[in-house]
Amino acid sequence: MNEYIKLAKNAIETYIKTGKKIMVPENLPEEFYNCRKGVFVTIYEKYSEKKLRGCIGTFMPTKENVAREIINNAISAAVHDCRFNPVSESELENLVYEVSLLNPPERINSVEDLDPEKYGIIVKSPDGRTGLLLPDIEGVETAEHQIAIACQKAGIDLNKERIRLYRFTVTKH
Repeated sequence: MNEYIKLAKNAIETYIKTGKKIMVPENLPEEFYNCRKGVFVTIYEKYSEKKLRGCIGTFMPTKENVAREIINNAISAAVHDCRFNPVSESELENLVYEVSLLNPPERINSVEDLDPEKYGIIVKSPDGRTGLLLPDIEGVETAEHQIAIACQKAGIDLNKERIRLYRFTVTKH
């Protein structure tokens, strides 16, 4: 298990068992302290085909470093994803984690600039509503489908509203 996954797992397990956030460990690789990135933490049930149990993140950094971003987003994915009940202590041994580090988004002008396997997408409405979908999501085969899901998440009606498109790449752990 790599350091990114270990940190997310430790943050979730400690919070679920004690109600307390962990401190940033002192023995992590330097990039955890020196780098700022958006981070998504995804939780899956271990014994099912990637059945989602929680996923929350930030597309731009909001904390002082990647370590703090992982800790906060891991806890949020476990207890604040409104699509699911909070993770319980009895579930912990049956969960697996994915940490996605987001590279800065770039604005694009055309659907042709998207590839749902390679790029995540951000859609923005003129009034500021924003939807995001990570890349390489099972069942998302086309850029149009990817846009539709991101718009649905943001409450944007594609038939009535204009959107701005952004794409980004991730490093998954």
